[in-house]
Amino acid sequence: MKREQSKKYLWLQRLRIFTQLLFFLLFFWLFLQTHYPGEDYLKTTVERFFHFDPLLLLTTLLASRVLFAALLLSLITLTATLLFGRFVCGWLCPLGAVHQFFSFIFKKTRWLKPRKDDRASLVPKYLILVLVLAVSLLSVNLVGYLDPLSFLYRSFAVFISPLLSLGLSQSGNLAYLLGLKSLGQAVSQALGNLALNGLFQNALLIGGLFLAAILLNAWKERFWCRYLCPAGALLGLVSRLNLFQLKIDPEKCINCHLCSIHCQTNARPYPAEDWRSSECIFCETCAAICPTAAISFPLRLQATRMRGVDLNRRRLLLTSLTGLFLAPIFKFSPARHRSHPALIRPPGAAPEPEFLARCVKCGECLKVCPTNALHPALTEAGPEGIWTPMLVPRIGYCEYYCSLCTQVCPTGAIRELTVEEKVTVKIGTAWVDKTRCLPYALGKPCIVCEEHCPVSPKAIQLVRVETLTPDGTVATNLAPFVNVDTCIGCGICENKCVVMDLPAIRVSSIGEHRSSRNRLVLPTVEDQNQLRP
Repeated sequence: MKREQSKKYLWLQRLRIFTQLLFFLLFFWLFLQTHYPGEDYLKTTVERFFHFDPLLLLTTLLASRVLFAALLLSLITLTATLLFGRFVCGWLCPLGAVHQFFSFIFKKTRWLKPRKDDRASLVPKYLILVLVLAVSLLSVNLVGYLDPLSFLYRSFAVFISPLLSLGLSQSGNLAYLLGLKSLGQAVSQALGNLALNGLFQNALLIGGLFLAAILLNAWKERFWCRYLCPAGALLGLVSRLNLFQLKIDPEKCINCHLCSIHCQTNARPYPAEDWRSSECIFCETCAAICPTAAISFPLRLQATRMRGVDLNRRRLLLTSLTGLFLAPIFKFSPARHRSHPALIRPPGAAPEPEFLARCVKCGECLKVCPTNALHPALTEAGPEGIWTPMLVPRIGYCEYYCSLCTQVCPTGAIRELTVEEKVTVKIGTAWVDKTRCLPYALGKPCIVCEEHCPVSPKAIQLVRVETLTPDGTVATNLAPFVNVDTCIGCGICENKCVVMDLPAIRVSSIGEHRSSRNRLVLPTVEDQNQLRP
């Protein structure tokens, strides 16, 4: 009897590991599918994973006061958690799978030594959840920094993807050097098919935080899940009522404490009356390793209120007040009064306040951009906009007939546009620096920016200019002149400018269609009165 019971939960544990692997591979496959497919529109809803995240539903709803319909799929997650406990964290979450894998590695290398009695408080993630919800009430959306899906996707898009691109590129070069032409061609073909972007701003910072989260598993197993994850905290609160309950047979139990020592989330399965169901992710480890098969999780059709983490009311109140006082600090930014010239948002982006309230910094738009033009912002959008997407023309430009970034946003921060709609959207304006432009400054011919301008009729026109050279002669050449009324700010002119260091033509966010304030000329008193609600 004991042997059969142990085998049952051992197979359940293996099934759970298989399920984790399956969902991680699904997440990674959707990640790889988030690229230019050779057509104008994606056939796969690559952002679907995010729509099952109830934390994104709650925070974006509170911050933007708008319900994004696709996020209603997260009600399925909430219902399943209510009935069957916090199994999503242990069976389905791709970031949870990553943390468990590295926790396993650290155990095998003996870097991680589980303790018999771990009394560390599990309250921090609940306080983080309360803080995130509190600031959301004041339209500050901070969920993207610690939401597991946003954190994992952003880390993969900005850090892992360039590393993978570099690794494949170097492998292909090595294959050619070794005379393995067929292998080199295969690697090059694979690299081209994956369409991985090879460079991102702030990649070192974002990658460093990801590696730190991984290394913390060497201190405590699934450290992120135990102490930091606000999504896990939300599911923990919902899972107070569930149909699965821990049961320990007192006649079989030998008080070895193995179940508590190897519990991945410190749910304290022993003794049974101390079991914290809100922390249990139903990994089945305790039942699988029990030497006497004393532990089981019977299904009872009548739900019973179970024990969770003791949340002190004073802590909750203090955290809520901290969030309410902290929210205005994130609003302190010059960009709220006068837009940063480098803050060029993707086409289809909502007006800045609404955009910041909806954007969860996931990096979907960064990954799908075929020209590597979108990058995570740092200080350009103020404290509230760290890691939100912005166009960096010196690295890449907004492809004229491309609307992919508008098709992948999981929260509606970027409105979906057809290609026909997208080409009419103005995201900024180009400006010629006559002190650096070759025809203006040196009297040398150059019309590169005009040749690359995709707008029809061209927004960059050519005018004849005369330049006095140092030898006293006058050089006559065609020079670029920007028609600010037709320029859409795609940035290809800045990207292709032959002047190194600082391009002679540069794009700023001025004149963008999404803003009635970010205009070329400061508004008059009459204009300001009209802009007031």
